[in-house]
Amino acid sequence: MELMTQMPVALTDLEIGEGGAIAHIALPPTHQQFLTRIGIVPGAEITFSRRAPLGDPSVYSVDGTEVALRAETANYIFVQRGHFPRLGDMA
Repeated sequence: MELMTQMPVALTDLEIGEGGAIAHIALPPTHQQFLTRIGIVPGAEITFSRRAPLGDPSVYSVDGTEVALRAETANYIFVQRGHFPRLGDMA
């Protein structure tokens, strides 16, 4: 099965160390503006780094920056599992 044919999953469905490309964000525009400012945009690579001791929030790595997100937000950020070449990397 090819990675490109898999359905996107919520960030909360990833296992620690797993990542992928952000496929879409199903949040209101005001929330998306905040996420955009911290680098969470469609196409960005994101990896699940670790979970807080009590389970929430979780820490994700986005283009080398660590970001903590609560599950109530991460449930609405969908990723395509795996790592994909960026347009500039395709030669």
